[in-house]
Amino acid sequence: MKIIKNISLIFLVIFAFSCDEHEIEYDTKSIDGIAEFQLHYFVPVTATSSNYIYRVEINDELYANSESPLTTYNAIPKGSVGRFYTVSPGEINIKLYKGTDEELVYDRNTTLSVGKQNIFIYDFDEDPIVFDNGYPYTANLTEDTDSTTYVKFYNFMFETEGEPTDLRLQYQYVDPVTSELVDIGTPVYFGETTGWQPVKLIKTIDNSSGYARIYYRMKVIDTDGTVIDDLQLYNSSSNYVSYSDYWTAYIGRRVHHVMAGFRSSQPRASVRLFYAL
Repeated sequence: MKIIKNISLIFLVIFAFSCDEHEIEYDTKSIDGIAEFQLHYFVPVTATSSNYIYRVEINDELYANSESPLTTYNAIPKGSVGRFYTVSPGEINIKLYKGTDEELVYDRNTTLSVGKQNIFIYDFDEDPIVFDNGYPYTANLTEDTDSTTYVKFYNFMFETEGEPTDLRLQYQYVDPVTSELVDIGTPVYFGETTGWQPVKLIKTIDNSSGYARIYYRMKVIDTDGTVIDDLQLYNSSSNYVSYSDYWTAYIGRRVHHVMAGFRSSQPRASVRLFYAL
């Protein structure tokens, strides 16, 4: 029994020395002074595989291919929320190849700065628009549970092919307590965003992390700030109807809401979501 105890003591000493001599290291890279970006594909095309981007090159380096193509009204990098590509700040070149035959449909330059940003490609014949991501994100600290989610609305709606809308849009949500319409930020023209805006959320189930359905509306605003009317969209029955939609929202999360497509023809305009947090 004494021999077994002595052997156990020897192994314990060896293990202790082993831990002292070998530090566990992680293969990480500093992002100080680096540009980080997510690439959004919002050209108003039909959502079919023939319009998927099967090859993405940044500065002639491969960033996405046919194994995980960039689908319509979506973004890369794919996978877990909060992922970004990195590149040296300054001018970069973006090439997109559409379809399985990898037809080059986009070859444009843009400039990135240090930090996180979102690149939106909305027209194959135009330079992209780059938005600051708004990171780091602030959060409400409460003793009990929060009642806030965050929305960043973008206006990339076209009237018809080749005609970006000149309508100034005010995104709104229905207050879950009062049922009144609440503005989400200020009205935005084509190619603009509201930035991150708080939206009230009363969670449906008390014993949960917190989620609920939020209803959204949209108004057209003139240059004086006067409400002209509800945003009218062409529907599948060849009629114009007021915009109305809903999404499940989660306490503390941040979501890009992107209005894209054609207001007066096909493919019909609608809001697509992309999670930032």
